[in-house]
Amino acid sequence: MKKSKGSMFVIFLGLVLSLFPGAGCELFPEIVISPPPGPPPTENITPSNSKEPTAPTIKREGIDTEWTIPPVESSVQSLPNIADVVASVKPSVVAISTEVVAVDFFNRPRTQQGVGSGWIIREDGIIVTNNHVVKGAERISVTLDDGRTFLVELSSLATDPLTDLAVLKIEAENLPVVTIGNSSRMRVGDWVVAIGNALGEGIRATQGIVSRQDISVPVDNTQVLYGLIETDAAINPGNSGGPLVNMAGEVIGITSAKLSAVEIEGTGFAIGVETAIPVIQQLIKTGYAVHPWLGVSLYPVNQLVIERFELTIDRGVFIMEAVADSPAGRAGLEPEDVIVSFAGKDVETVEDLIKAIRSAQVGQEVAITFWRGGNEITTSAILIERP
Repeated sequence: MKKSKGSMFVIFLGLVLSLFPGAGCELFPEIVISPPPGPPPTENITPSNSKEPTAPTIKREGIDTEWTIPPVESSVQSLPNIADVVASVKPSVVAISTEVVAVDFFNRPRTQQGVGSGWIIREDGIIVTNNHVVKGAERISVTLDDGRTFLVELSSLATDPLTDLAVLKIEAENLPVVTIGNSSRMRVGDWVVAIGNALGEGIRATQGIVSRQDISVPVDNTQVLYGLIETDAAINPGNSGGPLVNMAGEVIGITSAKLSAVEIEGTGFAIGVETAIPVIQQLIKTGYAVHPWLGVSLYPVNQLVIERFELTIDRGVFIMEAVADSPAGRAGLEPEDVIVSFAGKDVETVEDLIKAIRSAQVGQEVAITFWRGGNEITTSAILIERP
């Protein structure tokens, strides 16, 4: 016999009610919409005799536990305004273009184009650059920041290959000149800006810091440049001869892409003005630079030299050759002598001696102390002009 659907529902409902006694008609209560929930009510209940929690006191022998961090005043300085520095110096920086006649593989003449930089040191058109920028040039032109271009009379060109410096003149007046700074006062970490005709694409600026001071870099087997500033400011072909300036807009060095082409990223060099200015003054005044000359070929005293020549001293500079009829030759210096003092200054390295000679004057008599065998000898030499 089949049960109806209605009777099945009555049985189900009875089972439910039996599970919830007393539910009765409250099984489906009235639906009430409550207001949106808010923050729970706060109860201002203060327990009696309550105290604020405190950190435990730790007593440490000999230590002031009441110490607090002192207030710190910010000492961070704002970065220098590179744009103002460039704006003050750029009108005095020039682009230099050169033409050099060379021969090709078949000995046929051809013209090579070159670019470089320079800066105006006198308002009547005197410009400073590197010797290697203008070396061998048969045509030199200078373009000013205002766009004017001048052809340089080659007779006005004065160069000094030893220090890689040169000056030239253009026929112009009332030009903006740079201010000369003091390269010896620059510290490692000081900000600098290199300005020049980088890559021959017009005057541009790069910034960096002084990485090292007063260093020496060999140019080739016969030439070493001294008194250089090393910087991480980018120096590219075309920068040569341009100024390296400090944050006061003063020239403290003359950049050289030739020296910077050592395939080391972030390393550039500039000739410090302390080294360059005396030479520049000579080039302007007489058209050439005079350098004192002793007449020796030198080598550092190292362990190999000490053992090879059985030296009795482990410092100083070893003489490989003393030119006949030179100041050194007339002073009695000979090969295998070791110079330890020059003009009253101790000599430890080849660089020490060369810098001491260059800082002396032509015609100056200097005392030289050297070792020969186991004997220390002092003599004197009168320096002459470098041939």
